[in-house]
Amino acid sequence: MDDPDLKLLFGVIILIVFGVVGWSYRDQLFGQPEPGPVVAAPAPAEPLSDGGPRHPMPETTPVMSGSGELVPLPPLDDSDAYFLLEIAATFGPAIESLLVREAVIDRLVATVDNLPRAELSEKIRPVGRLRENFATDVGDDGAIVLGINNYVRYEAIVARLYYADLDKVYDTYRRFYPLFQKSYERLGYPDAYFNDRLVEVIDHLVATPLPEGPIVLVRPNVLYEFADPDLEALSSGQKLLLRMGPNNAGTVKRMLGKFRSRLTATN
Repeated sequence: MDDPDLKLLFGVIILIVFGVVGWSYRDQLFGQPEPGPVVAAPAPAEPLSDGGPRHPMPETTPVMSGSGELVPLPPLDDSDAYFLLEIAATFGPAIESLLVREAVIDRLVATVDNLPRAELSEKIRPVGRLRENFATDVGDDGAIVLGINNYVRYEAIVARLYYADLDKVYDTYRRFYPLFQKSYERLGYPDAYFNDRLVEVIDHLVATPLPEGPIVLVRPNVLYEFADPDLEALSSGQKLLLRMGPNNAGTVKRMLGKFRSRLTATN
């Protein structure tokens, strides 16, 4: 895990489990595209008839400081330094260093909300750019495919994910949830709840189809695309799972399912 690319990718996976990540990997893994379009804020989700969340989060309490004093969460617009310190304490500085320095929670929330969509805007990405390291294989029939050369890049990362402390991940998410909710409201959902949306997004990712056999690619222009139009039509989040390979994606889906059970547990 000393390779810097592996550290970056490990951070991606941990943040997926955290439930507040994902962005378009098309530029890192499928070549360098032109700048993507700005993702407009979608129409606010319809609130429930009773006005409450489907999956309510428990009330949070301020954290005790070293001096024994209660430390409340800062305002959302002043939360970057505080949140980054918490990520470093929870996941280590290698993970914290992945994140941008400004509007971190706003970017994470917007990214989660857009994972089920086809594309993600460069302007909302919460993590810095990775080096180009996408790899292809050649199938038995000479076709370009996703294969071992690409999937092995994720194996050590997903193995670390398998042993991630989901209790710690959940506790961090729970503590900062009021800021995630505030950001979600500001995104255009004043009567909806971020945790409900997060559960929806996890369900969407868990529903990602995992094809049997090699995934064939085509390159009609600069970028590679999935040859199967059904796969090419998948969302940006689902395509990310496909690029990990079926075994790695299956592990990530199981871990997301476990995290979902924490998000939906009766408190």
